Amino acid sequence: MTDTGVTASSSRGLGRETRHLLWTVTPGALWILLFLVLPSVYLMSVAFMSSGPYGLPQMPLSLDAFERLAGFGFLGWSPGNLYTLLRSLWQTLVSTALVVVIAYPVAYYITTCRAKWRPLLLLAVVVPSWTNQVIRSFGWMNLLAPGTPLSDLAASLGLISPHMGLYPSNFAVTLGLVYNFLPFMVLPLYSAFERLDVAQVEAAQDLYANPLRTFRHATFPQTLPGLLAGIVLVAIPAFGMYVVSELLGGGKGMMLGNLVASQFAGAANWPLGAAGAILMLLATFIGLFVMRRLGKRLGGGEQVVI
Repeated sequence: MTDTGVTASSSRGLGRETRHLLWTVTPGALWILLFLVLPSVYLMSVAFMSSGPYGLPQMPLSLDAFERLAGFGFLGWSPGNLYTLLRSLWQTLVSTALVVVIAYPVAYYITTCRAKWRPLLLLAVVVPSWTNQVIRSFGWMNLLAPGTPLSDLAASLGLISPHMGLYPSNFAVTLGLVYNFLPFMVLPLYSAFERLDVAQVEAAQDLYANPLRTFRHATFPQTLPGLLAGIVLVAIPAFGMYVVSELLGGGKGMMLGNLVASQFAGAANWPLGAAGAILMLLATFIGLFVMRRLGKRLGGGEQVVI
């Protein structure tokens, strides 16, 4: 076969691969374009419009929504939105930290069990997340309501007033966030523990390292990719949470997601809601960037894929 024939055959093969790639990628690309990119572009455009008589966006373009989000209104400056943002950050940090503290020993314990029990234990962790989030929140509302054993125990310890319940409160919101996002931390950590090089741990123990130093120098660096992946899966959704804070907070623990949702419903100020959504997107990108840099600085290296 001549060089020309080889070149033509290679070109036909490359063309078939290109068409196959296009047929494979096009449906997913169209889905992302229609249901992610275009709504995001529309949302960004709404944030820079003025609020009409009924809260609907209208021309001309304006930065009033961002000024309102920062707390500046026709009556002057108010820190209400700033408190909502800080409360969202605080709830996210506390909930994520508690999830890490609980998930680390749980994931480690599952990896130490016999192989036949591991799928069942993982299933026990994951099964609650198969139930609708609203139903789970209503379940916690019933468990934390006044007159329940948990509320009576808290009252007997002096943590709450008698005849008061643990719901609604910021504590209930934190508990709901931890309960909802615990599986998203256990699974990445379990995967990291399964790949753990036990030889490094044994070497640290042979060198007379105490348990804390063994964990710091041998276990933690190996489980860091799973830990960072779990933090991303927990912190980002928790920051914009709406259902848990709306139901378990009872209006006492409004977070940024509640503020955004209220502007598209009762308060009727679409530009302000869109500005809040943009703030959540920026917080997501900043969080991903920080976690990626932190992973490399702590020794995750190229294994940390975020």
